[in-house]
Amino acid sequence: MTKQNISRRTSIKTIAGTAAFSLINASSAGSAFAKKVNPEHLKGRIKHSVCRWCYGDIPLEELCNAAKEMGITAIDLLDPNEWAVAQKHGLTCAMAQGAGLGITQGFNDLSLHNTLIESYEKVIPQVAAAGLNNIICFSGNRNGLSDEEGLKNCATGLKRLMPIAEKHNVTMVMELLNSKVDHHDYQCDHTHWGAALCERIGSEHFKLLYDIYHMQIMEGDVIATIGKYHTYIAHYHTAGVPGRNELDENQELYYPAIMHAIAKTGFTGFVAQEFIPLHTDKLASLRKAITLCDI
Repeated sequence: MTKQNISRRTSIKTIAGTAAFSLINASSAGSAFAKKVNPEHLKGRIKHSVCRWCYGDIPLEELCNAAKEMGITAIDLLDPNEWAVAQKHGLTCAMAQGAGLGITQGFNDLSLHNTLIESYEKVIPQVAAAGLNNIICFSGNRNGLSDEEGLKNCATGLKRLMPIAEKHNVTMVMELLNSKVDHHDYQCDHTHWGAALCERIGSEHFKLLYDIYHMQIMEGDVIATIGKYHTYIAHYHTAGVPGRNELDENQELYYPAIMHAIAKTGFTGFVAQEFIPLHTDKLASLRKAITLCDI
């Protein structure tokens, strides 16, 4: 288990512990609706993925089978030893992990650059050899750094990795996370900051992971932000706000409109479900989210 996974799993316990108990049991109507999904009937404008860590209690083989059955074609956030499992089932890993030091220790810390660069230099060729395109990375926590210092430091470290990323046609993708609820002090917590970093690096092999849940918490205005900054975005994650749970009537975002906005930009990458299911039938919740986001 990577440090990144540990951090994400910690957030599961925190969020689940405060969630409303009434949402824990799935309704029979919702489950029946979800089981009607036929992947052959998906419209195909959105390429669907799902984040592995949200279904950590389901064996990966089982998750891959279920994903394929419902029209999902990728699994996010798999380690190198898991990529082949997804591929065996005809799936890809839309966002690989396996390099770096986790969410809190990233490229804004000059003292970590050599360690981070060595790690990514090792894994990027593995990503390419597996036929994958994206690997996740993080800014790290501020730890007293100003936004300008963080930009400068991140650009310095990431520029050192662009030659190998470009050589292997792999994109390093920095995730936008909220620093208000889930990842206190994280630096890449606004889209304009991430876009500024893309500009400083100046390579098509560095992009952003726009997490809709996190950016709704930090800045809102999701559809307009996607329209403004879409050229810097390589990947999307979803979840309900507040709570990071199902994309249902208990949260404030209207995901069909967001998916239309993403499709309107000409986006050809993946949208990955990253909500924490509260319902006992977790795969039914996932199927329902795929149907909702199929526009």
